[in-house]
Order: sequence, then structure tokens, then C-alpha cells
Amino acid sequence: MTGAVLWDLDGTLVDSEEYHWRAWQETMSAEGVVLTREKFLATFGQRNDSILRQWLGRDSTAERIQRIADSKEELYRRIVSQDRLAPLPGVAEWVKRLASEGWVQAVASSAPRANVEVVLQILALTPYFLAVASAEDVSRGKPDPEVFLTAAARLKVAPAQSIVVEDAAAGIEAARRAGMRSIGVSRNAAPLAADLVVRSLAGMPSDAFADLLRMPLR
Repeated sequence: MTGAVLWDLDGTLVDSEEYHWRAWQETMSAEGVVLTREKFLATFGQRNDSILRQWLGRDSTAERIQRIADSKEELYRRIVSQDRLAPLPGVAEWVKRLASEGWVQAVASSAPRANVEVVLQILALTPYFLAVASAEDVSRGKPDPEVFLTAAARLKVAPAQSIVVEDAAAGIEAARRAGMRSIGVSRNAAPLAADLVVRSLAGMPSDAFADLLRMPLR
């Protein structure tokens, strides 16, 4: 049995936390804003407009938010391209295995489309993803299910035949609201309310995705 696999990007396909931290810290410093690691971690994985409203205050203009967000993402893409980030353990093997078995795959992320494209190119995984749903494609961030429903629609696969791979609680909740099964990747052993929780994708049984798709929806 095959269906669709919808992959989150940051923290799931790649460990990008440090790269985002460096890019945000430098960008906010140029704006005269001191950014602490705690503030960064509290918003990691959210949409840029939501992040910047929290850091700059609700009175900050949309134009300033967009300018800062664009500068940060341009810097992030330069950093990851220079440092050649690698996929997390098991990711490349699973992406290729699933494609060979007939699964269709998409990236469903709060990141800008340009980030998704750059990361997939660096990982040499672009051909395996038939669709992308990114920040530009949705108006509501996770835990709203919009990004996953958009990705499944682009693959022409029903939500019930889709499996989400995520590392964040908000993403797992978004999958549940979308009527999809989920695999939670918890590298730090933090609890996730996913249908299947693993520390790493490496070493999972070869029939893990097929078995999950046969499980009743919660």
C-alpha cells in the first residue's frame, strides 16, 4: 500500500537550527535588536511574519517585517550553501526508498519556497519531490492544517492516504487536524503526539510507512 509522504523541512529533513540562529542573529543585530537564544528557540519553526511581530511588536509595519524577513532568508541561503548542510540520518535513504516503492512526496514547510529549493538542491533530493507547499502558499501557519492539505492536493492524494513526517508539536497537531497520520522525529526525546515517534529515521523497519498507512485514523 502506498500513498503520499509530506515532509517538514527544518528539523526533519535537515538540522538547520544553527544556520537559522546565525542568520537571525546577524540580521536583527543590523536592525539594532538584541536577539537572545531563548527568544529564537521559542519561535523556531514559525512563519517569519509571526516571529517578527513577536520580536518587534505589533506596531511594526508590514513593509519593515517583509524587508527584515527577506534579508534574513537571503543570508540563511548563503550560509547553508557555503557550509553544505547534510540531511539528517536516514532521510536520504527513506526519500529514495519511498520513491522507488511508488510513494509520491512533497515538502510542506513554513519556510519560503526559495529556502526549500536551495536545501533540496544541496541535498541532491530535488527529483524525488513532486510538489512543494511553502510559506507563500498558505495564509495560516501550523498547527493549522493548511500547508499539509495544500501539499496533498498538489499531489492529488487524499488526506487519509497521506503521512506527515514532522519534528514539532505544532506540525503533528496540524497533521491530525488535516486527517493524516504522522511520524514524529524527536531527536531530543521530547514527547510528540504522533502515530509513530522515533529518535531517528535511520533504522526504522522497511515497512514502517506502509504499516502506518494501514492503521486506523485517530
